Amino acid sequence: MNTKPVADFIKHHYRHFNAAALIDAAEGYQRLLKSGGRMMVTLAGAMSTAELGLSLAEMIRRDKVHIITCTGANLEEDIFNLVAHDHYVRVPKYRELSPQEEQQLLSRHLNRVTDTCIPEAEAIRRIEKAILAEWTAADSKGERYFPHEFFYRLIRSGVLKPHYQIDPKDSWMVAACEKNLPIIVPGWEDSTLGNIFAAHCIKGDVKNVHTVRTGIEYMLLLADWYRKSARQTPVGFFQIGGGIAGDFPICVVPMLEQDMEIHDIPLWAYFCQISDSTTSYGSYSGAVPNEKITWGKLGADTPRYIIESDATIVAPLIFAYLLAE
Repeated sequence: MNTKPVADFIKHHYRHFNAAALIDAAEGYQRLLKSGGRMMVTLAGAMSTAELGLSLAEMIRRDKVHIITCTGANLEEDIFNLVAHDHYVRVPKYRELSPQEEQQLLSRHLNRVTDTCIPEAEAIRRIEKAILAEWTAADSKGERYFPHEFFYRLIRSGVLKPHYQIDPKDSWMVAACEKNLPIIVPGWEDSTLGNIFAAHCIKGDVKNVHTVRTGIEYMLLLADWYRKSARQTPVGFFQIGGGIAGDFPICVVPMLEQDMEIHDIPLWAYFCQISDSTTSYGSYSGAVPNEKITWGKLGADTPRYIIESDATIVAPLIFAYLLAE
């Protein structure tokens, strides 16, 4: 992947406003890595359906991402795209759809995410069948795994390979699996497979609802990772979107410092947020980074950047800039 022409274009043209913030954030990210730092990337929204894996996977392979926090939707939708890409349907004029046309998409078993429809049979049900086998096998043995660990087991088993419809190098989950990257998935229950898991628990296919580890246990995993990592090297926070994918992991620092009373815990060493949310009353996604200082997440001298734009445009450009190194 030759990204140097893109990086050169950015350096020449991106000089003011959000464009300048993009450059500043990319250079700050670069400085953190060159100092030996590590970076968390958080994924909200529908970044996997937007095929962010085209650039994020290479970032992972090149050791420019060291841990990921994402929604359950982003975890599963990268795998949906991996096995069903050719069956996705794009709807460029999605803003003009009538309720009746939306109903027609439902009747075709096409679940719309903005301008892209996920095919239920080829994506969701195919993965349901495969991962249910992993759930029930673990359940019968009394074993418990995190959602991302079940996906890693699925990828490593090779059962999905005959169904790959994109080059696996463009799947960020495949790249993460190869690196055994830690992934934190807060609120996994609020995902398609989370709903499906609940259904199979109700049906009795899975006897122990705790077979899939979630929530508080993810915070314990993150706390252990952060304590070990931040004592060795600075840890940065690169947030795409807002919501639980951003708020859950950034809180590990004040939790350790204020609730655990570990007073030598380093703060996050870098912060960047890409968001199209404007500053508003009580909005986490729209809060300016300075607000996080009052919560003990960032320090007054922490490098802070906010890029108010579409993450599907901005994130690949920043990744291209970093990959040009």
